Amino acid sequence: MTLHRTTDIAILGAGVVGLAIAERLVAEGRTVTLVDPAAPGSGASFGNAGTIADYAVMPVGSPEVLRNLPSLLFDRNSPLSIKAGALPGLVPWLARFAAASLPQATARNARALASLVVGAGPLWGDLMARVGGAGLLQDKGCLYLYDTPGAWRGAQAAMTARRALGVTVDLLSADELAALEPGLPPYLGAAFFPGARFLTDPGAAMTRLAAHLGTRAEVLTARATRLTRQVDGVIIEGPGLRLHARRVVIAAGAHSRALAAQAGDRVPLDTERGYHAEWDMAAPRLQRPVCPLSRGAYLCPMTGRLRVAGTVELGGLTAAPSPHRIARLVEGARLVFPDLGPPDRTWMGLRPSMPDSLPVIGPSQAGAEVMHAYGHGHIGVTLAPVTARIIADLLAGRVPEIDIAPFRPGRFGRG
Repeated sequence: MTLHRTTDIAILGAGVVGLAIAERLVAEGRTVTLVDPAAPGSGASFGNAGTIADYAVMPVGSPEVLRNLPSLLFDRNSPLSIKAGALPGLVPWLARFAAASLPQATARNARALASLVVGAGPLWGDLMARVGGAGLLQDKGCLYLYDTPGAWRGAQAAMTARRALGVTVDLLSADELAALEPGLPPYLGAAFFPGARFLTDPGAAMTRLAAHLGTRAEVLTARATRLTRQVDGVIIEGPGLRLHARRVVIAAGAHSRALAAQAGDRVPLDTERGYHAEWDMAAPRLQRPVCPLSRGAYLCPMTGRLRVAGTVELGGLTAAPSPHRIARLVEGARLVFPDLGPPDRTWMGLRPSMPDSLPVIGPSQAGAEVMHAYGHGHIGVTLAPVTARIIADLLAGRVPEIDIAPFRPGRFGRG
């Protein structure tokens, strides 16, 4: 049986970005319908590291990464890898990634990211207060850990670059780190980002967001596969679905590329597969998320458990999870806490990854009745309320406070 509906604004995707946009629009009195084949807030919105990373101003691509790209991609133990069989389809994406990793492009992309993330913490505080989830948001900062003299020396210049982009960061000695996180083994030093916040249970935060929307936003469990522009809006179709919307927001995360093409925009979106492993424990071993940079993963104290999350695996939407990537996460966690046994659960999710590390936010090239809001990579949780504010401004005809030119779909050329 086909669902026939009419709405003011349809949001395609009910992950953290779609939910945050819906919350903002409903608060402004808009009629909103969310469309997603999965439960609201599941997927990558559930399984992430939970960090509100106001320090995440550096794109994945950089001159250093470009120099080491072959060894990174084809070393099974690298924190950045390609799923076997995915390489042929990734060649165009990798070419754009290489171009975005050149010095001028890296600096430009870092400035654009900084314009988005630096104010994310207060927006998350406001959002959680509005939805009754303030207790899920901790304001204790985040740590990068350094375990070799070379890495510690490199941290000095790296953090100077972040400070120039508006990030607040303190470099801690080994003794200062031990006083802040006594449960950690010795490290040479750490970078402490005091403005960072974290969600002690990302899944519970998504539940709070969805519950707050309640009946004020309609949720359709369906997959949108086709967009057709009409004089008075857009027809959205899929199996068992036909929805007429005056405006449409594409916020389907890793599944957004085909919808963008339906809207007339070709965007080089691909999929990063992220993983986590969890150990149940009554007492947290950490007070805040920590990232041993040599491992490329976060150890996160969450409600009733320790989660280790991370790695970058380029592998598309359909391939099975890689046991090797899970094993790498577990191995990294045991380097910090050697007594950890087998994890109580593991997970894989799909991140929407752009080659320049910048999300796609703004109107379709074919007309502003379709808006784009996806491609946030590792910082979708961080940028959800930021993106929501931008989209709400655009839909209301207001000029966003942030210059969205770097994030427009048209930056890749005409569809």
